[in-house]
Amino acid sequence: MGIIIRLVVTAVSLWIATLVVDGIRLDTDSVSGKAGTLLAVAVIFGIINAVLRPIIKTVGCGLYVLTLGLISLVVNGLLFMLTSWIAGQLDLPFHVDDFWPSAVLGALIVGIVSWVLNMLVPDGGDD
Repeated sequence: MGIIIRLVVTAVSLWIATLVVDGIRLDTDSVSGKAGTLLAVAVIFGIINAVLRPIIKTVGCGLYVLTLGLISLVVNGLLFMLTSWIAGQLDLPFHVDDFWPSAVLGALIVGIVSWVLNMLVPDGGDD
């Protein structure tokens, strides 16, 4: 159940990012199409973060220390761009225009909104 709640939280975070950042588009008009696309992109984003983020943090440990963690903004933006590219390959109507500022701000908004929502909504794993 916790995975489903986190998936929905990520989808809501992505939706808020599409509303706030001009360079992030969700090119469908139907509500069910938007919800399905956001859930699919949330799955893609979750898989990318689960697979690539630990590898990048391990390999780039020195850069994280050298930049006091600011390189994570660049990494998050690149992972967000990768999510957009994979969504495009799967013909999902989700697109991020460019790295700066769209991908970086979008990843930052998704991270902050996901963090706040995960604090407010228990996922059952906190027991």
